[in-house]
This record gives sequence, structure tokens and C-alpha cells, in this order.
Amino acid sequence: MEAKARTRFVRISPRKLRLVCELIKGKGLDEAVSILEFTPKRGARILAKTLMSAVANARHLQNVDEDRLYVKQAVADDGPTWKRSLPRAHMRATPILKRTSHLTVVLDERPE
Repeated sequence: MEAKARTRFVRISPRKLRLVCELIKGKGLDEAVSILEFTPKRGARILAKTLMSAVANARHLQNVDEDRLYVKQAVADDGPTWKRSLPRAHMRATPILKRTSHLTVVLDERPE
């Protein structure tokens, strides 16, 4: 039994989001929620919302024991990059890359 939730086109770079994803991989649900609650990074709030969405999907789709749920996978993939430019001296322009992410969280039940 797997429950999955995806958040797409998140306006944060995947590199920053992966730092937070590594904190909760393999952890139990209660532990993962408490880690995200006290992590002072912007990606922690986004990941917490996606995690709670995966829990809601697990409740809705299957009969699950929430005490046995754990984070099987938390992945931040590259989304599309917004390309902007910044005017510089002598009529030049510097490219600005505004990166986006696709976040996927997969929950599973621990075997007894």
C-alpha cells in the first residue's frame, strides 16, 4: 500500500528543497511532522503541506493504520525555469534563472 502526493511548480529551487527532503526520508509520520515543524527553512512548510496531503490520500484510498506510516520517498525534481534578465552597464543584460520544483512524497506502511 502506497499513498502519494505531488506538489508541482513550487517557486523554490530543487536544491534547497532537497536539503529538507533528506531530513525526513525513512522517518515515521509523527517524527517527520515534528522535524518539519521545527526546521527553519522555507521548504519545510511546503514539504509539510505535501506530507499532510499524502496522509489524507492514504486515509481516503485505503484502510491504513496511521501509526505504522512512514516516509518511503521524498523527491524534489526540477520544474521549468523562468528566464528573466537584469539590465547592466553598457547596454548588457545578465540572465536571471528563477527555478521551480516538483515535489513528490510517498508514504507506506511498515511491515509488522
